Amino acid sequence: MRISRWLAEHWVLGVALLVLGYLFLPIAVVAALSFNRPSSRLSYDFNEFTLDNWRNPCATSEMCEAVLRSVQIGFLATVVATVLGTVMAFALARHRFRGRSGLNVLIFLPMATPELVMGTSLLALFVSGGVPLGFWTIVIAHVMFCVSFVVVTVKARLTGMDGRLEEAAMDLYAGEWQTFRRITLPLVLPGIVAAALLAFSLSFDDFIVTNFNSGTTVTFPMYVWGAAQRGIPPQVNVIGTAMFGVALLLVLATSLAHRARAGGQRRPAP
Repeated sequence: MRISRWLAEHWVLGVALLVLGYLFLPIAVVAALSFNRPSSRLSYDFNEFTLDNWRNPCATSEMCEAVLRSVQIGFLATVVATVLGTVMAFALARHRFRGRSGLNVLIFLPMATPELVMGTSLLALFVSGGVPLGFWTIVIAHVMFCVSFVVVTVKARLTGMDGRLEEAAMDLYAGEWQTFRRITLPLVLPGIVAAALLAFSLSFDDFIVTNFNSGTTVTFPMYVWGAAQRGIPPQVNVIGTAMFGVALLLVLATSLAHRARAGGQRRPAP
């Protein structure tokens, strides 16, 4: 009876843990394979434990160049998309203007459009405009689909924020800039950071849109796709594990900083 009662009370938690385990299983496999010395280039079974992959994360100079290029593209696309998306989210959440409802619908179109359609459409746009394909066309293409995700994420944070906090700050004679800097921005910052991380991850691992608009530029996903025909080097798993670890540390650091700030604000003055 105790076991059945415990299962009845905690079945939602159990299902959630199973779903999380299912989602993180591929990441665990990639992390395990990063310490593997495969028996051959075309083998993906765990053969022998080794740290050589982490000591030499660059299997070839082409892979290191592709990783660096993907990081550069992801950084530029993230900065531009985060700035534009945050401004758009504030406009949609805080102001009323003609065409606001239609713009809310249009924001979701890049998210709902298949990447194949978006890639070919951007390719047609660049070719008809005489724009040479390469590094900057990839950046522009990534900004195009990252902006929507930033807008949705930041807007959700703004919608759930209590507006009375800003009103209280203005009642205490704080100006608009002081209110934004001391109240609004710290409250919205976790959403902005989450949107930036999401935009960077989407840009870093994009293949379909990049493949149509890259020209001769090779990013890390395109290098992996080309290397799959002759055997993916195990260092690819090292890069994937490292990127996941960095993203996880950033999320944890942001969450801890937000909790520490909230705890400091709740602590009564002596």
